[in-house]
Amino acid sequence: MADTYDLVILGSGPGGYVAAIRASQLGLKVAIVERERLGGICLNWGCIPTKALLRTSEIYHYMQNAESYGLKADNVGFDLAKVVDRSRKVAGQLNAGVKGLMKKNKVTVVEGVGTVTAKGKLSVKQGDKTVELEAKNIIVATGARARDLPFAKADGKTIWTYRHAMVPTEMPTKLLVIGSGAIGVEFASFYNDMGADVTIVEMLPRILPVEDEEVSAFMDKALTKQGIKLLTGTGLEGLAPSGSGVTAKIKHKDGKVVEETFSHAIVAIGIVPNTENIGLEALGVETDRGHIKTDGYGRTNVDGIWAIGDVTGAPWLAHKASHEGIIAVEKIAGGSPHQMDKANIPGCTYSRPQVASVGMTEAKAKEAGYELKVGKFPFIGNGKAIALGEAEGFVKTVFDAKTGELLGAHMVGAEVTELIQGYVVARQLETTEAELMETVFAHPTLSEMMHESVLGAYGRSIHY
Repeated sequence: MADTYDLVILGSGPGGYVAAIRASQLGLKVAIVERERLGGICLNWGCIPTKALLRTSEIYHYMQNAESYGLKADNVGFDLAKVVDRSRKVAGQLNAGVKGLMKKNKVTVVEGVGTVTAKGKLSVKQGDKTVELEAKNIIVATGARARDLPFAKADGKTIWTYRHAMVPTEMPTKLLVIGSGAIGVEFASFYNDMGADVTIVEMLPRILPVEDEEVSAFMDKALTKQGIKLLTGTGLEGLAPSGSGVTAKIKHKDGKVVEETFSHAIVAIGIVPNTENIGLEALGVETDRGHIKTDGYGRTNVDGIWAIGDVTGAPWLAHKASHEGIIAVEKIAGGSPHQMDKANIPGCTYSRPQVASVGMTEAKAKEAGYELKVGKFPFIGNGKAIALGEAEGFVKTVFDAKTGELLGAHMVGAEVTELIQGYVVARQLETTEAELMETVFAHPTLSEMMHESVLGAYGRSIHY
């Protein structure tokens, strides 16, 4: 006899578990199926533990530069095992927190490997036992996994994915990072600050290619200054374990292929959606290159089957998954939520310096035919940034010259991943330059640069 629910969610990442909580709040009887750990990749192996590692490397950097703050820190070092252990404990604490939230919200957690067997039916394999579930609606929130190089699969020894890079048993001496998206740049930043000799290989012409070109150019200079070697417009034609390390065949811009040996390599070239072997093909659920096709509410082409998060495509971000989950559940419960607007989803890279953005880049806005007003304000013009010893970076805002609409905002520098939310709220509220100019910003704060950037777009900047 199958257990019956109003909603069953397959996957408990930031999309799945948030959707479960909201569904419970709306009075639905909910079950969530998870094959590994509650919280999914983000909480256990992604967003959260990587930030714990990056916090360690940030503090280590400050300790090594204590003299610039009038402090002394002699014989600075680290214990790699303890660094990793702290990161894992942070993830463990939050995993326990999600378990508590499931209990508090009366969400039934079903551990095991779930498969959609028919409309409204799931089969969950738990070792030798199988549990049958039924629900009018099913949300697929199975996420994604790291993409392997076709010619060199990660072995966890010298060729790593992000999972291996988060739990190193030894510190790389010479590290190759393949791919310069957010994941690649974050790991490059962490290992460089911890003392490794780091090289990034990127096949596209610039690092962080989805960001504004000025931000990419700034990051190129900043990371190079820190000692990271950046090889853009460069391909990788081979990667293989070699002795105690790994040998890479790197094709440079001039077409010359050079072999170079590294102690370790991190593959950060994207993700693969987890859509295989969960029963979608038999139901005829439409996909595009493995990603499930949905409308603005998370509905697939098959009635009663919904999908959210990484499994539905870019941007592959935890907060996008969570918001999609809430939209889908509110629609399932008979509400009238707004459709997902991906243009208002912020992107963040937690390297040193940090990068954050929302909306259109300047180039994309021009391509779309807008007449622009662009403002830019440097960290060096901000008192709080100078006091913090973080005077490198800038804030850039892009406006429609005709209407004053904030088309995009782009930041690079200390704590910009926190600052970006101000512009996200502004875009959500459809704020124009007039409201932003008339807003009072506290002094001294880094957020004053946001104000100055807006003023600068209209020739009114005060401090620059």
